Amino acid sequence: MANGVKLNWREDGDPAGLPLVFANSLGTDLRLWDQILSLLPSGLRIIRFDKRGHGLSDCPSAPYAMDDLVSDAEALLDGLGISDCLFVGLSIGGMIGQGLAARRPDLIRALVLSNTAAKMGDAAMWQTRIDAILAGGIEALADAVMERWFSPAFLARPELTAWRNMLTRTPAEGYIGCCHAIAGADLSESTNTLTLPTLAIAGSEDGASPPDLVRGTAEMIAGSRFEVIDGAGHLPCVEDPAAYAVLLTDFLKEHAHV
Repeated sequence: MANGVKLNWREDGDPAGLPLVFANSLGTDLRLWDQILSLLPSGLRIIRFDKRGHGLSDCPSAPYAMDDLVSDAEALLDGLGISDCLFVGLSIGGMIGQGLAARRPDLIRALVLSNTAAKMGDAAMWQTRIDAILAGGIEALADAVMERWFSPAFLARPELTAWRNMLTRTPAEGYIGCCHAIAGADLSESTNTLTLPTLAIAGSEDGASPPDLVRGTAEMIAGSRFEVIDGAGHLPCVEDPAAYAVLLTDFLKEHAHV
């Protein structure tokens, strides 16, 4: 139980190791990171969790606020006795990371902002998506979302079906709740105050958070590093796990001394 919500979480690696925490994107669960775990250095305490309304976690009634999602993550880390972690957040997970780093700098040693921004889209865009789901379910948007998530090359691969199923099996209430959270969030003011080591990662083919959007947020954080994974879309840890793991490993070695 974290912040009054039962969150599904998983721990891999060394319980005594440096904590590495992953936060997922909208419409995915903790399996988002499966392919990179074996490519990371040994000796890490790896924590993954399903945010509210996703995966096997509780699904409270919509709407949610970004503060709710940040508070969930804060309560989870406090409950697990985790501080001074390296936090990796993708898309809405990166927004959670920005909010948590600003609120609780003791919890996060270094931050990876993957395919995310301080502000993603506008309220009207998110309301259009919410209305479409209310009318036709997530299935009505699934093909368009796949085109934003993945490069043309990946869209032709058989494993696309698994990711489409993960999206469409997300509870509509949870997806809508998180849409409200993103729509109402502009983290620019607090992100501009961050000073911790930060790596920003973009995918050259990302239709949801294009590289320039990610770069703009990285530039708010003094000393941040910005990298683009060529040929990958919104989920580069899925499309090119090897390249993603190299960036993470280099950042871990630089700032976490693994």
